[in-house]
Amino acid sequence: MFYPVWVIVGIVVLYLLNSIKVLREYERGVIFRLGRVLARPKGPGLILVFSPIDRLIRVSLRLVTMDIPPQDVITKDNVSVKVNAVVYFRVLEPLKAIIEVQDFLYATSQLAQTTLRSVLGEVELDELLSEREKLNLQLQEILDKHTDPWGIKVQLVEMKHVDLPENMVRAIARQAEAERERRAKVIHAEGEYQAADKLTKAADIISQNPQALQLRFLGTLSEVATEKNSTIIFPLPLELLRAFTHSTEKK
Repeated sequence: MFYPVWVIVGIVVLYLLNSIKVLREYERGVIFRLGRVLARPKGPGLILVFSPIDRLIRVSLRLVTMDIPPQDVITKDNVSVKVNAVVYFRVLEPLKAIIEVQDFLYATSQLAQTTLRSVLGEVELDELLSEREKLNLQLQEILDKHTDPWGIKVQLVEMKHVDLPENMVRAIARQAEAERERRAKVIHAEGEYQAADKLTKAADIISQNPQALQLRFLGTLSEVATEKNSTIIFPLPLELLRAFTHSTEKK
């Protein structure tokens, strides 16, 4: 006669054991009781979920890394490119992430794709390649603004790769080569200008002292004689003789 009691007790014990759920430190549990959500998410640790009255939905609070597949983008200067990116976000309010949107992961992915195409379609190719940090920040601000009602915080958006058409790659290579040649010519011209300026100043100084010119002449001859093991015949300037004659007359 005690068998039915033990059976009922066993069923109750099994039901209670089955109702015990364990949530990890990074998890929160949103519980719907008879279709109504409880005021606060549960967890972490042990919680009781009384099925079928209660329905538990686990929400992870960890940082989510989401890849955005390559998107076809037409820039402002009508260049077609493929751009992929990565979005880093986390759930801050589990209740909003479950109630306000049907699937927050899918919704965030679709929003990131459309935002990427929209923002990059408003810039030119040069800006897309040279100002990626600025564009990443702009994408992050737009996504964070639109996902805030879902209880999601977008922390970072990074463009990973920009795939250019083959003709644009060749055009950019030619442009870079022309820019290097321009810089080389500018540097060469600046060097010529500085050398001419120094030579002009040196000529002005030497012209004020004829003996300095003769010393420079002799120094040049000494350098030539050292470098070339040969006989050199050169005319003797009269100014040089006059300098020596003048010094002899003084004696």
